[in-house]
Amino acid sequence: MNPALDLRNLDVDLPARPLTLVELLALLNRADSTIGDIAALVEADMALASAVVRTVNSAMFGLLRRVETVGEAVRYLGTREVAAITFEIALRAAFVPTPAMEAIWTRSSQAGLLMGRSAMALGLDPLQAHTAGLFARSGQAVLLVKLKTPYAELLQAHGHDRLQLAEAEQQQYGVTHAAYGSALCAAWGLAGDVVRYVRDHAHPAELAAAPGSPARRLLTLGLIVDDLLSGRTLPEAVATHTPGSGCTGDTLEGALARPWERLLTALAPA
Repeated sequence: MNPALDLRNLDVDLPARPLTLVELLALLNRADSTIGDIAALVEADMALASAVVRTVNSAMFGLLRRVETVGEAVRYLGTREVAAITFEIALRAAFVPTPAMEAIWTRSSQAGLLMGRSAMALGLDPLQAHTAGLFARSGQAVLLVKLKTPYAELLQAHGHDRLQLAEAEQQQYGVTHAAYGSALCAAWGLAGDVVRYVRDHAHPAELAAAPGSPARRLLTLGLIVDDLLSGRTLPEAVATHTPGSGCTGDTLEGALARPWERLLTALAPA
């Protein structure tokens, strides 16, 4: 078999969608589901519940008091953030942990949280935005499993720049991680807007979404978040990505300023 040809044909096994995620998506789509329903579903899996509580108590969420149960986590953070944390844990659990894999999930977790907390001010669905940021690099995890050291070295060389990475992937393998990430999102039953975002984020110049559309606003939010996590300032990132977004620079900066400040505070050394 030719690994490069397998990649171009998307002929790579994707992790199966976890049953808990199937049930959680069904609950989130039900109009009559409650906080208690969601907490009970997560708590039915002791390992998952423990991981959710541990994650909620991490510095990144900056809670003023420790929570002991999933129900408390939902009451403090809300259904959306706890659901997104559950998605993250399910995603992490689908791949064998390695240092390179952990680097992918750390960046993904930060991007998802920042996008979710900024989304409402831009008229976007917070859970979809959070999930889009979380899954944007999932295709990198798929390629890392398939290609191992060669892809880890590619990530080390180009992972700081989404455009450089996509170009290097295309040159070496004839496909980018975005194709695998969007395939994984579709296979796991995530929203169409999330699938499209994960497909397009690595090469935004090719985006077909109309300026000002929700898809374009979601992409713009993700591009700004990527720039922030790569070390650019908020004004620089906003100025770069405002054209075509359908938003003013002030609107974008206003949406992101407080969530970005909170994330920086949480990540600062004690």
